[in-house]
Amino acid sequence: MVTNIESQNLTSVSEFHLMELSEDPELQPVLVGLFLSMYLVTVLGNLLIILTVSSDPHLHTPMYFFLSNLSLADIGFISTTVPKMIVNIQTHSRVISYVGCLTQMSLFILSGCMDDMLLTVMAYDRFVAICHPLHYSVIMNPRLCGFLVLMSFLISFFDSQLHNLIVLNFPYFKDVEIANFFCDPSQLLNLGCSDTLTNNIVMYFVVAISGFLPISGILFSYYRIASSIRRIPCSGGRYKAFSTCGSHLAVVGLFYGTGLSAYLGSAVSLSPRTCAVFSVMYTVVSPMMNPFIYSLRNRDIKRALRRIHSNEDNHITRGLCF
Repeated sequence: MVTNIESQNLTSVSEFHLMELSEDPELQPVLVGLFLSMYLVTVLGNLLIILTVSSDPHLHTPMYFFLSNLSLADIGFISTTVPKMIVNIQTHSRVISYVGCLTQMSLFILSGCMDDMLLTVMAYDRFVAICHPLHYSVIMNPRLCGFLVLMSFLISFFDSQLHNLIVLNFPYFKDVEIANFFCDPSQLLNLGCSDTLTNNIVMYFVVAISGFLPISGILFSYYRIASSIRRIPCSGGRYKAFSTCGSHLAVVGLFYGTGLSAYLGSAVSLSPRTCAVFSVMYTVVSPMMNPFIYSLRNRDIKRALRRIHSNEDNHITRGLCF
């Protein structure tokens, strides 16, 4: 009888309760300052990458076109979780509405899957540049580049709406407590009660599209790249060819490393606090580090930033002269 009442009460869920990162009142202002600064650094860093690529004609190439789209996806990725978390800490509230939770989950999957797809596209771009350098400009033409970004968005949108459809079809929820600081899709799906077979089939399909295929594409691209690099006779040529992939490899390692840690943390039933730490690494640290990786390791970006800085100095000098 009690079970029926609980099921009936949870049939029409109007809100969920998110987990607090810390219950210590003295630590909460520190967390607000920390996450606000990380958020601003991420947004400003990725905006700087986008503005640098768009304003410098030397960077109007497929690789930097994909990089600017990756930076845009990173801004969306961190913006789906951190602002809400900061507001919750400031207002001492853990509540998020049912519609707000579905919206956050949808945008989180959209931007996260977009990151995933764009990293795969960038691996393909490096494969063509190294393995087929003479045909690079013909293969990676503007039409194909635009098509690859559009397909990345459409696949990501399909993935996010498929998750929304699954959650909307839940007859009721087992609980309203989400063991994370945002509406984590895996946590939300675990709270639902419905036909597990159908859900598993759909989830395997989603994992194949947004997980297995991108990772396979990246591994295959770098397998072919490594094979081509090994055939280069001089060590200087091998180093120059591989150095063009260094930033992308670092970003791929950071994105999948933190994502896998967050997934395994929840899969092996670690404490909610530990899982939250892994989630912070995945949702906050990973997009924050991408601009630093590309600006510090990439000579073209550094040269473009120096040109922009020198142009600004020249404009200021001319203004003072007048």
